[in-house]
Amino acid sequence: MKAAILAPVAWRTPPVHYGPWEQMASNLTENLVKQGIDVTLFASADAITTAKLNAVVKLGYETDKNQDAKVLECLHISNLMENANEFDIIHNHFDFLPLSYSKLIKPPMITTIHGFSSEKILAVYQKYNAHSNYVSISDANRHASLNYLATVFNGLNLNEFEFNEIPEDYLLFFGRIHPDKGTAEAIEIAQRANKKLIIAGIIQDKSYFDECVKPHLNDKITFIEAAGPTLRNQLMGKALALLHPINFEEPFGLSVVESMLCGTPVIAFNKGSMPELIKNNENGFLVANVNEALEAIQDIQKIDRQTCCDLANHKFSAKKMTDKYIMLYYKILSKN
Repeated sequence: MKAAILAPVAWRTPPVHYGPWEQMASNLTENLVKQGIDVTLFASADAITTAKLNAVVKLGYETDKNQDAKVLECLHISNLMENANEFDIIHNHFDFLPLSYSKLIKPPMITTIHGFSSEKILAVYQKYNAHSNYVSISDANRHASLNYLATVFNGLNLNEFEFNEIPEDYLLFFGRIHPDKGTAEAIEIAQRANKKLIIAGIIQDKSYFDECVKPHLNDKITFIEAAGPTLRNQLMGKALALLHPINFEEPFGLSVVESMLCGTPVIAFNKGSMPELIKNNENGFLVANVNEALEAIQDIQKIDRQTCCDLANHKFSAKKMTDKYIMLYYKILSKN
């Protein structure tokens, strides 16, 4: 089987720090190679991969902001489609734009829907609903108007995470600084619990950061911006708990799984995919508001950190994700 993986070109594949879609494209690519699949990764030229790399974009548009994102996307996607007939199957991790080529090429396309940025993009997914093959990353992120081949949870490379049994006395917020992610709520929880809070993540909403985060920074509430894998493991492994007080229906939540792989339980607002990632009272707590989060902090020592890690290892490995996708590839190919 010859497979093409189409990654986004916002960040490097795999990303230096932030870039969840690029991370999943990378994890899948590398594990497909390990299983003997002939894979070509379409990504930016600075990508790191054991697969064949085909790139017409030197650096992602978030890495070098002196570029036009739409131009790069056009060049990148068309490059794969003009070479489509070299492959048996194309796996799209680039959202809805590549679907517009799907009826013009011979190989079938499978599209992992990593989330819906807007209801407006649904028109494209709906147009190709009967022709393409959609995979959701959680049951919660399925849209009623679309047909899905399967749900496949995002998978992480387990050897990249270190288990830590004995935490320090601080809470962690790890994610985009944006109202959706609940950075301000995490600050309120930490302040009311009288706990130290470390905030790590890219600033996606500067006004929100300036108004709701920056005024609260002090010796106990600290901000360290984005964290790469090594620092991420240290922060997560030593944290008492990860605070994940989201204000939107989150499609997945990689930081939740990353935290649990380090043995650190998660206190999350019960929205979106959280019930699919967190077993309440086993590897964290699903709460409705700040008050319930404060109660959960009082009970956090009841969570066994080894159990927390074991549950995540069993459910969210890159190998498990890859095995499921290979089954789907053959299922699609048998139909074609």
